[in-house]
Amino acid sequence: MKKKLLFMLLVAFSIVLAACGEGTENNESNTEGATEETASLFDKVKEEGKLLIGTEGTYPPFTFHDDSGELTGFDVEIAREVASRLGVEAEFKETQWDAMFEGLNSERFDMIANQVGIREDRQEKYDFSSPYIQSSAVVVVLKDNNDVKGFEDLQGLNSAQSLTSNYKDIAEQNGATITPVEGLAQAIQLVEQERVDVTVNDKLSILDYLNKQKGANIKIAAEAEDASVSGLMFRKGNEELVEAVNKALEEMMEDGTYLEISEKWFGEDVSPN
Repeated sequence: MKKKLLFMLLVAFSIVLAACGEGTENNESNTEGATEETASLFDKVKEEGKLLIGTEGTYPPFTFHDDSGELTGFDVEIAREVASRLGVEAEFKETQWDAMFEGLNSERFDMIANQVGIREDRQEKYDFSSPYIQSSAVVVVLKDNNDVKGFEDLQGLNSAQSLTSNYKDIAEQNGATITPVEGLAQAIQLVEQERVDVTVNDKLSILDYLNKQKGANIKIAAEAEDASVSGLMFRKGNEELVEAVNKALEEMMEDGTYLEISEKWFGEDVSPN
């Protein structure tokens, strides 16, 4: 009888130990799952060795395909250099502008590099890196025109402008008469042909044109004081990745790498002052 009772106790004790072992295994499994879920995006990027970057690929000189078909541009080079300094590879995912934000929301990308302006409404939904480029409205005239020195000098002049552009509004507000054009190339052509006096346009677009057309007979005569800035964009809640990207951008500006990329695409430093 005593032997039978002892045997039953041993069996019961074994069952209890087995149950405890199962519980421990399940807890470890749950802990591992929780760790994976709460791992930071920065850790994920480092572990996978690549930074997924959303971009258009159709927006020169910032992100486009050159004659060989390679993806290139100012934003592409900046993003590649940032990824390199994080110790990972830049992997670009091309999409249309309208789908780009949704691609970030659905985690198809880790970051967007596509001249996204830092605006208050966007900052409510997304995080941005430190500004890495700035632009402003400029007045463009013939090289030998020394009469136009500021926006106030547009009074009474003819200005070539796209009718849907906010630069048309700036020209009108300063007293210019508008000559409609379809785009930047036509506006510059009319200035060079002396069919209009000026055009008001985006500084970066003008610098890109001058960088490509070395013999262009135009110059920037005036620049607006207020400038818009762009940043690399992220989903909210990824502060560690944003901080690492900001550190990379800062180092690029300090060691001259940023200036080298900037001068390649625009002929001058376009970093925020």
